[in-house]
Amino acid sequence: MENGYVESFNGRFRDECLNENWFSDLADARAKITQWRRDYNETRPHSSLQYRTPVEFAAQAAGFYRAELGQSPQTRPLRNTRQIRKTMEDALT
Repeated sequence: MENGYVESFNGRFRDECLNENWFSDLADARAKITQWRRDYNETRPHSSLQYRTPVEFAAQAAGFYRAELGQSPQTRPLRNTRQIRKTMEDALT
């Protein structure tokens, strides 16, 4: 095993997505994999993030960073990865 995180992700992806779905064509595979990826990256709690979703973790990290810079924290919860990226970019500028 070269990288435990990658091996763990590959196992989850195989077990939860590839083994659970039957893909009729490439477009169907892309759609189902995208749906699984969004769930994995945006709504599912992760043990490595203290059982928070990546969106919650990134919002908290952005809030801490803004507080360090003396900026007001984000008042609304972030809903998706685009909002997270935008918030992080705004905090850095």
